Order: sequence, then C-alpha cells, then structure tokens
Amino acid sequence: MWLNSKHILTITLTLLLFSAYQNVHATHISEPILDESKIKYRLGEKIILSGWVSYDNQPTGDVLLAFKITRADGFIATEATYSSDDNGKFVFEFATNDQVPGKYLVTVTSHCLAIHRSICTYKNKTLPINIIE
Repeated sequence: MWLNSKHILTITLTLLLFSAYQNVHATHISEPILDESKIKYRLGEKIILSGWVSYDNQPTGDVLLAFKITRADGFIATEATYSSDDNGKFVFEFATNDQVPGKYLVTVTSHCLAIHRSICTYKNKTLPINIIE
C-alpha cells in the first residue's frame, strides 16, 4: 500500500504534536550535593554546610535552594533560601547558641533555575545532626 501525501502530512503533524506535548511536560531536575559529613556539633558551635548543585552531573549556578533545620519534636529551628553561586556552590551557616541539645534534621531542597521553575522537580538532601552540650 502506497502512502499518499495526505497520509504523510497527517502522520508528520501527529508526530510533531506528540513531541510538542512531551516537551511541555519535561522536567528540570537539579539536586543539592552536600560536602559535609560532620553530624555532631557542640552547643554554641556554628554549623556550616557547604555543597554544590548538580544538574546532569555538572555544577549549576543560579539555582534557588531552601534550607530548613528541624528539631526531633517538629519545631523548625530555621528556614532560609539562597541561590547557588556562578560555580554552582552554596554555603549555609546556622548558629546553635540559642538552640537546645538534641537531634535535628537539615533539609536542603533544590528549586531549580529561575527559568525552569514551572517544570521543576524538587530534589532534596537531608542530613541528621546532633547538637550536644
């Protein structure tokens, strides 16, 4: 059976529409990578978390990151947002002077590049820490 030009045009348009639909639902996935492995801090010691944002295994700048430190009882000790620098790196500091000893969970969430927010998949990393007297 020979395809005429009308069939070829219909198939081509269908394929184009299908590929455009797929691109609309594409996802931008960036991920925070923590450099820190320290999980025990003394009360009064400053917690300094550093890392970088990976997109396709490459450091990526201008990615909004949300930082949250939560106590074991659910109390949120702090929340902040910062963007990764031009080299994809970030640093977050948290003073423990006014905190209570105990277990905490640090969560760093990647909110993607500003231009990709509408198609972003929010990836996060968590780090359990312990503040001791």
